[in-house]
Amino acid sequence: MTAAATATPSATAAPVRNAPARAVPLARVYRFELVKLLSQWRIRLVILACWITPALFVAAVSRQSSLPVDTLFGRWMHATGWAGPLVVLGFAGTWALPLLTSLVAGDVFASEDRLGTWRHLLVAVRSPRRIFVAKALASLTVILLLVAGLVCSSAAGGVMAVGNRPLVGLDGHLLSAGDAAARVLLAWVCVLGPTLALAAIGLLGSVTLGRSPMGLLLPALVALAMQLVQMLPLPVAVRLALPGYAFTAWNGLFTSPGQLGPLVTGTVVSLVWAVTATALAYLLFMRRDFTNLTDGASPRLAITAGALPLAALLAATVGVVAGTTSAGGSGIEQNKVQRSVATAFAHLYRQQGGQLHRPDVTEERLRATAACTKGDVSDGAQGAGNDWRCVVSWHLPDVAATGTAVYQLDVTPDGRFMADGDGPKEVNGYFLVRTSAGDTPNPLWQFDGNVELLGTTKG
Repeated sequence: MTAAATATPSATAAPVRNAPARAVPLARVYRFELVKLLSQWRIRLVILACWITPALFVAAVSRQSSLPVDTLFGRWMHATGWAGPLVVLGFAGTWALPLLTSLVAGDVFASEDRLGTWRHLLVAVRSPRRIFVAKALASLTVILLLVAGLVCSSAAGGVMAVGNRPLVGLDGHLLSAGDAAARVLLAWVCVLGPTLALAAIGLLGSVTLGRSPMGLLLPALVALAMQLVQMLPLPVAVRLALPGYAFTAWNGLFTSPGQLGPLVTGTVVSLVWAVTATALAYLLFMRRDFTNLTDGASPRLAITAGALPLAALLAATVGVVAGTTSAGGSGIEQNKVQRSVATAFAHLYRQQGGQLHRPDVTEERLRATAACTKGDVSDGAQGAGNDWRCVVSWHLPDVAATGTAVYQLDVTPDGRFMADGDGPKEVNGYFLVRTSAGDTPNPLWQFDGNVELLGTTKG
């Protein structure tokens, strides 16, 4: 009886000792990876900088006599606090966000290769799939925290330094303070698409290149290459098929009606790149031999399983964009430039009239038109360049004479232009106008605008 009683526990205990180990829940692995990232001193310093530096920068620049007029919305930093976040957004899309994704996503897998801790991590978690998902989610969380810091800090600095005031859009129409705030927030949300694409490329580089520093630098290098390519006179289909185009396409939010075609296309392309690069990184990670410390750090693998599929994706997106949109040529055409300049002039002329206490004239009654040429080409001009010249004409009620003003235009390949007044000086020359917010330059002297690369939406 005693022997039987003692045999029963051992018989029931044996299956427990031989049972397979259960994988750690994903939530616990995610918290562990997030704590690992946040415990790094460089990540903590970057988070602190993103939540403090933009506010100080915007407040300091808004107090200066000279403004960054070569930056989109930089000329309005004295007029409204909502121009500052857009200036920071322009800088972030060019430099900050690619570097931040490199620092976080580009190192999340490579750090385990450098420390040689893959086998320890697998023993603890017992699921490569959950390790990948947890690391990807943890890096995404940190990136979102950094982006949130940039937008909140820059907005707070601008509003506190200048005030919650209306913002002049890219077609000259005045956005109320509430509308400006909503569009600024939406513009920052729109750049999450290309940011996720760069983060996914960082994950792919971190998985394939291992200890190599190229994995860490890959998102920044890809972003730099895309910026250089965007400066070339590319067809619209190629321009929109690059995942970084949404970093600049947000400016279409600040026209009326909004120029949303390029923004929607660029955002969709960015998300497709993000999903594809993440899937490639996942497949390569699941094929790794974690018993071999050198496995995975292969330049050949990075080219064949990383670069070539993304190159094929680029070719496919170019074909899809060209076939599903009205994209053709550079997208910068004479009639589009004339329409954009005339619309912006009409809005700003009305704003100038209000500042000078003149009788209000609506844009419809003003009937502003523009005749533009590019160099020696007067009919069918197209393409970017600083040799555009526009003559704007308008009609005042009860005035027989037609008013004219001349502008020199510098049009960039992505459709943005800066119009510089070239007379008559009493209309578009430089002089200060006294407003309730202080003395400001004549709004018709210089202004920024945007030519919609897709479609022919009338303003």
